[in-house]
Amino acid sequence: MTHILVVDDEPAIRRTLYTNLSARGYDVVAAESGEEAVRCARDCPPDLVVLDLMLPGLSGLQVCEILRAELASPILVLSAHGEEHLKVRALDLGADDYLTKPFGMGELLARVRALLRRQRSEPDRPRALTAGELSVDLDAHRATYNGGELDLTRRELEILAYMMRRPGQVVTHRMLLEDIWGPEYEAETHYVRVFMNRLRHKVEADPAHPRLIVTVSGVGYRFEPGPAADPAEPPDELMDGAAGS
Repeated sequence: MTHILVVDDEPAIRRTLYTNLSARGYDVVAAESGEEAVRCARDCPPDLVVLDLMLPGLSGLQVCEILRAELASPILVLSAHGEEHLKVRALDLGADDYLTKPFGMGELLARVRALLRRQRSEPDRPRALTAGELSVDLDAHRATYNGGELDLTRRELEILAYMMRRPGQVVTHRMLLEDIWGPEYEAETHYVRVFMNRLRHKVEADPAHPRLIVTVSGVGYRFEPGPAADPAEPPDELMDGAAGS
């Protein structure tokens, strides 16, 4: 049975999430504080975490950072309107998705199903890849570059592996969203920007002039395991602006 940890300090929301997820056959544990959430996750690691960002004591962002360092399970964060900076920060800390309150239960259940679906192994795709000095092992949750260990989240590993499977091929924003997150996420173009920027800061010597994951202006990205890309290539921020036009 799939185990889900729900974390929210509002009793009504916590009870609603518990009831609806349990009714769909999930094994649900509910926590009302960040400290309780961390204890529950350590006692029985969940397959997925639904995490409110505004918590008393240990904040949702702190919980997200702690859990991401210890778990590979997807994290779906909940936030209120006007907390856009918290959403971006949560994604940067390793959250996989977010919903803004108030939300429909149908939408939340769809996001839960999509995140759990992405967790399943895809046996037709290689799980260990090597390109030059870069190696990724999805099963071991490990990546190395030039002999050094890369501190990547599960989602960052998935994106990097996806790019490595397609050397020299242009990967569009839509491809990344549909294949990494799922077809429900086609409009969430900012996800790609946040995760790609974070990934580049971990694997590139100079993130402003990437040599491994280069920008194809207005289209997407291309993985170049060989010769360096043109350092004059526009940085990600410029590409994102062009892509949104």
